[in-house]
Amino acid sequence: MNKIHTALIIVLLAPIGVQAETVYVTDNLNLSLKSAPDNEAKVIKLLPTGTPLTVTGAKTKTGFTPVRMDDGTEGYIQTRHTQKEPPAREQMETNHKTLKSLQSENLSLRAELKIVKDAITPGTSLERSLALERDKLKQELGELKQAAAGVVQLKNERDELQERVVNAERKLEQLERENASLKNTSEQDWFLYGGILVFFSVILGFILPKLGWRRKRGWDMY
Repeated sequence: MNKIHTALIIVLLAPIGVQAETVYVTDNLNLSLKSAPDNEAKVIKLLPTGTPLTVTGAKTKTGFTPVRMDDGTEGYIQTRHTQKEPPAREQMETNHKTLKSLQSENLSLRAELKIVKDAITPGTSLERSLALERDKLKQELGELKQAAAGVVQLKNERDELQERVVNAERKLEQLERENASLKNTSEQDWFLYGGILVFFSVILGFILPKLGWRRKRGWDMY
């Protein structure tokens, strides 16, 4: 029973391990894609050298590998006529195409570079235009710096005026407090003087009548 379970696990896991593998038809050979893993099976397609194929399952006992083409066509191919790397001729053709593409791109870049160099050569219209634009930008930068300096100066003057206003307000408040204090003191002094005057008036009110009575009495004695 354990052997059966082990065999089932191996069968289930085997296709998973080869799903992402890609193989190529070997060099100098047109290989038949079969409908079944048998030499007598129906031929689905003839595969030229270098055709990439995606492995979809495990190798069969008859020496075939289940594969799928890029267009989705599936079938079986003889395992001994496949390899994991593209054939040498296919690689050479690919490299040659890549080289030609790079050479063409290089020539295009050289032509563009020449156009740019010719355009910015001293004395050309583009060079003069760029020089004028540069001078204009320098002038604008100078004006911006002057304007910024003026703004800083105005800010400093504003801060100074605000400080002077604050100091003036403080002095005014101090003068108002001193004035109020002097006013209170003056009122207190007048009140004190008035009290003293009333006091002496009362005293004189008592003294003067007595002095008059004594003086009258002395005259009567004569």
